[in-house]
Amino acid sequence: MPKDNNTQQRRPLSARRVAMLGSVAMIGATIALAGPLGHFQFVEQAFAAAPTSQTQGPAGFADLVAKVKPAVISVRVKLDEESNANASGPESENLPPSLQGTPFEKFFRQFGDGMQGGKLQRHQVITGVGSGFFISADGYAVTNNHVVDHAKSVQVTTDDGTIYTAKVIGTDPKTDLALIKVDGKTDFSFANLENQVPRVGDWVVAVGNPYGLGGTVTAGIISAEGRDIGSGPYDNYIQIDAPINKGNSGGPTFDTNGNVIGVNTAIYSPSGGSVGIGFDVPATTVKMIVAQLKEHGTVTRGWLGVQVQPVTSGIAESLGLKQPRGALVDEAQADTPAAQAGIRPGDVITSVNGNAIKDSGTLAREISGMAPGSSAKLDILRKGETKTFTVTLAKMPNETRKVARADESEQGSKGIPHLGLSVAPAGDVGGAGNKGVVVTAIEPDGPAAEHGLQSGDVILDVAGKSVSSAADLRNALSDAKSEGKHDVLMHVKTSDNTHFVAMPIG
Repeated sequence: MPKDNNTQQRRPLSARRVAMLGSVAMIGATIALAGPLGHFQFVEQAFAAAPTSQTQGPAGFADLVAKVKPAVISVRVKLDEESNANASGPESENLPPSLQGTPFEKFFRQFGDGMQGGKLQRHQVITGVGSGFFISADGYAVTNNHVVDHAKSVQVTTDDGTIYTAKVIGTDPKTDLALIKVDGKTDFSFANLENQVPRVGDWVVAVGNPYGLGGTVTAGIISAEGRDIGSGPYDNYIQIDAPINKGNSGGPTFDTNGNVIGVNTAIYSPSGGSVGIGFDVPATTVKMIVAQLKEHGTVTRGWLGVQVQPVTSGIAESLGLKQPRGALVDEAQADTPAAQAGIRPGDVITSVNGNAIKDSGTLAREISGMAPGSSAKLDILRKGETKTFTVTLAKMPNETRKVARADESEQGSKGIPHLGLSVAPAGDVGGAGNKGVVVTAIEPDGPAAEHGLQSGDVILDVAGKSVSSAADLRNALSDAKSEGKHDVLMHVKTSDNTHFVAMPIG
């Protein structure tokens, strides 16, 4: 979870957001910087403002709740924040004289703004709360990474009010999961992770610690599955409408059999509170991640070494595919398993080990779920023919490649009017290489600009035909049009990557 270094004004520990129509808030820790009364008044106001609703459902969930609630825990973390902001001399020098020696002195040291003489306090303890649940009798428990991220200490409170000290075994920021452990006891109540994929429409019960209030139960249904909210490369969330709020992060969602179907992780929230759209990490993912965290403390993923993009309807039409499915290879990076196996740009990966690939996200999840060194059988569509490749996966590197667009190059001489761009041979433009044609100018409202092309991009081939001049480009477009195609696939290189663009030519 990204940290805010401003100690004057701090967001809740878990309040990170990602773009999705409005905002999607990670719902983990609720920060308590005020006393219990002030915190409760805030929660009370929040509840008073929330609209009431009634959901028709089964006769009741009381028996289910009595069965599963003892496995659910509240998670409290502490962060020690140091500040070097103009503090000098004994801390009492920063206190107003009226507070020195009073019961408020300790409170002021910890939470006060240190306004005396414009000096700030040098030390602050931040407390956050989230949720979690035991997965074994010997004290292993699951929560969210953003709940325990950078925690100096972790405490858990069980349903009967007992407080235990916990340690962080391992975390996985890419799926926002963490494994913690309470030592010294072997008879904790625990929950089982569901083996079956839940169905949309099934009843679910979410249990957690919203706003730090302790064990709270809400009910709803699974409203969607396979959600990608843009929070990470392996997004595959279960969407539920059981109300969950800040502090619910890391808590479980149960099916009617009492098995955990997912871990509460994010909410869609224009206002910061629940609007009935929550997102859970599926239990199948939790099982895989927790197993690695328990054994190694970290997660190791398989790596193929390709840059891919989804197959849009335009790309599918240009490739002769009946449906826009699969992952289109933009680039097989040098000295990677993909390149060594013979995978090329323009290949469409349609399945891995017999599992159909819906899009690039599906491919990422399939490959990352396999161990480095294992073999993967890839079915690939190449120029209308189906081929099969066996690839030995490598270990995913830690570095993240940054993609940047090229800067504008000098003006070319020949234009392609119906696309709204001008090009020049790559060999005539410094730094562009020797292959393809460089986009040297582009109309802001033209078809090329609308499909993402920019000045400085290099068009390597069109419809599988290499181009080295404006004439080559025109001829390739003309041939594609004469074959009755409405879209043509362009292989485009930027400064750091290559990708395909389906350009309409009708």
